[in-house]
Amino acid sequence: MCAFSRIRRFLDERDPPTPCLVVDTDVVAARAREFRSAFPGALIRYAVKANPAPPVLDALVAAGIGFDVAGPAELALCLARGAAAEDIAYGNPIKKPRDIADAFARGVREFTSDAAADVDHLAREAPGSAVSIRVVLDAPDSVTPFGRKFGCAPAEALDLVLHAAARGLRPGIAFHVGSQQPDVTAWEIGIATAAKLFAEAAAQGVTMTRLNLGGGFATTHRTAVPPLDAYAATIASALETHFPSGRPEVLLEPGRVLVADAGLLRTEVVLVADRGGRRWVYLDIGRYNGLAEAENEAIAYRFEPVSGGGPSGPVVLAGPTCDGDDVLYQRTRYELPLSLRTGDRLDVPGTGAYTASYASVGFNGIEPLRTYCLGSWGDV
Repeated sequence: MCAFSRIRRFLDERDPPTPCLVVDTDVVAARAREFRSAFPGALIRYAVKANPAPPVLDALVAAGIGFDVAGPAELALCLARGAAAEDIAYGNPIKKPRDIADAFARGVREFTSDAAADVDHLAREAPGSAVSIRVVLDAPDSVTPFGRKFGCAPAEALDLVLHAAARGLRPGIAFHVGSQQPDVTAWEIGIATAAKLFAEAAAQGVTMTRLNLGGGFATTHRTAVPPLDAYAATIASALETHFPSGRPEVLLEPGRVLVADAGLLRTEVVLVADRGGRRWVYLDIGRYNGLAEAENEAIAYRFEPVSGGGPSGPVVLAGPTCDGDDVLYQRTRYELPLSLRTGDRLDVPGTGAYTASYASVGFNGIEPLRTYCLGSWGDV
């Protein structure tokens, strides 16, 4: 699915200052419909952190998608765009008690937790709510893994399930296979782990009905990833295998997969210089104002010259700030036209997710990444 021709037409006609991101909301809506079709019956909660632009949220509300929020600002934004509180999940395990109370007062009844203290906070501030206990997996690493920040070991997860039930909450299980996960077997491992916990809880008198499979569905940049139907087939098969007596209610929290391919970023060359025999191309976008996911060269974006061609050669790509860490790619091989000069422009497709929302506010005086939204829910 690609709307880049419409986006490029907008960029060529309007010529907005760079760097800027343009998102086609019709593509967002179409991708949401495709995702719903791939996972019939599942509760779908878009991870707002991927791209919280109001027109994007409007398109998803219209498509019947709910939201996964990480804090009070995201919650307020979703409610303001017309989302129903019952379609919102508070997916962040790290939250202040007063923020739990605020979410509960606004009607949210779905939370995620992975620590005993947080379960106690939920029992006090959001009594009777559903809480999915997040378990950490021994699964393949994603391109941008979470490490050990979130989730608890299965034995601890079982203790938290029993503790949550004893405190009057309605426990379930959650896991996340890591962002940009190209290995579909990661979900099979997660579902198998969850099924074991469901059985162990039932043996101790606690029946669970909700399984949160998280997000992590990958999109293609320079390296191909499995199609959405491959993820869906693996998940359906794993649910049938590990829950033979009946699958639980499934909740999914996609982010990147719904918005990445709806966006294209345009950047300008600031400087081309020789550094020790290597050609360095400095752009007006870097790790601090939109391409944070280039850290450790994890996400290898595509860079396409807007005009010009001819012979190309290897480059190092770097951002505009005075920070020495603001280098995008030194190890990953990139080639760009030898004719590239200051003022030339490059397009970076597939950047609708985790770009504008990751941009810093004010570092080196650089403004947040300018975003334009086109289409039926657009703002331009």
